Amino acid sequence: MPRTGRLTTAATTLAAISLLATACTGGAGAAADDDPKADVTLTFWHGWSAPGEVKAIEENIARFEKAHPNIKVKVTGNMTDDKINQALRAGGDKAPDVVSSFTTDSVGKFCNSGAFADLNPFLAKSGVDKTKVFPKTLLEYTQFKGNQCTLPLLNDAYGLVYNKTAFAAAGITEPPKTWSQFVADAQTLTKTSGDTYEQLGVMPTFHGYETTPMRLAAQWSPTYFGADGKSNLAKDPAFAKMLTAQKDLVAKLGGYEKLERFRAGFGDEWSAEHPFHKGLVAMQVDGEWRAAMAKEAGVGFEIGTAPLPVPDDQVDDYGKGYVSGTVMGIASASHRQNAAWELVKYMTTDTEALVAFANAIHNVPSTLAALDSPALQVTPEFKTFLDIARHPKSNTTPAQADGGTYQLTLQDFAYKTEKGDVADLPTGLAETDRQIDTDIAKAQ
Repeated sequence: MPRTGRLTTAATTLAAISLLATACTGGAGAAADDDPKADVTLTFWHGWSAPGEVKAIEENIARFEKAHPNIKVKVTGNMTDDKINQALRAGGDKAPDVVSSFTTDSVGKFCNSGAFADLNPFLAKSGVDKTKVFPKTLLEYTQFKGNQCTLPLLNDAYGLVYNKTAFAAAGITEPPKTWSQFVADAQTLTKTSGDTYEQLGVMPTFHGYETTPMRLAAQWSPTYFGADGKSNLAKDPAFAKMLTAQKDLVAKLGGYEKLERFRAGFGDEWSAEHPFHKGLVAMQVDGEWRAAMAKEAGVGFEIGTAPLPVPDDQVDDYGKGYVSGTVMGIASASHRQNAAWELVKYMTTDTEALVAFANAIHNVPSTLAALDSPALQVTPEFKTFLDIARHPKSNTTPAQADGGTYQLTLQDFAYKTEKGDVADLPTGLAETDRQIDTDIAKAQ
């Protein structure tokens, strides 16, 4: 099952992290001077809540406690960043020692505020070379300005999930590799009846589940910030090209208003009522979990997966995609940091633990060794996302001091663009840059 379905709303999460930033100083917190071999009980908070996910966590904790008989772990699940923030602000024995967060976008604030301890000294002391353990992109979104305050705990890769039966019926023999092929296939797969859709090739609007500006922009290999640290949306042609291509696709599939009326009838993203499951949408921008969820929903068609298409002039980079994931860190205020590190190290670097967890909840492992483990259960559909995670051109949204606020600013601008409310795209991107720079300056 995916992690993103249980995220708090972006606004709530960012508000929570903003409060956390004011509650913490940039100091190192409690000194890591505890004896990791002494008897101790750690408090570990995570966000998973589905029975299978909770079971998988408990099984990993049981293996950890067997290998570390002096360390007991008290686990609390279904914890949002808001709850984590409140506990860290309150401090005391009830606050967690170890935290796992779904909110990759908040890493910049976690690191910048001093809420989480820098894990670089722990990695060095344990002889763990992070550059040889984790894929490069995952390290990029788990640290900020050299402060490795979190480590990856499983990974999400985004690609294309498609209805192979619908493809065959339409005479399409393979998934699209370039954006022009994607547009053509989406049009071919779209069937209308009067003013509504019987089948839509793809839902291209930015409110359409995982079809966010950041997911699509990844296919253009964007640079969000320049060498000077300033927002780079107007200067990097990737953003204007992506927004223009998406707006053109919206127009070719019926226009924004018609598409949004159709989307209003969609079921919940995490239920059997998902429009892809029901055959209403033939292609879906989604993560590695969608194929497994569709099979569990008992769909009556064959499922295929592929990387998202790339711009026509970047065909040699086909196979790349957007990656993100869950992160894990140690509370700076914890007085059990050395023992906490043993848990974090096990959960994030132990191949057996990661593979077991990935197999249980259908996510991509987050270390190079786990990605190549023969114990990893790999279906043809899942292999696509493993390959995306390994691709050297796969990319993510970089950590920033304002957390994910800059992404929300870009997303709001993208909403206006696809509706046709932006008359001058370059000027609008430049104004968005200025807003992002202002927000980041306030957060630092």
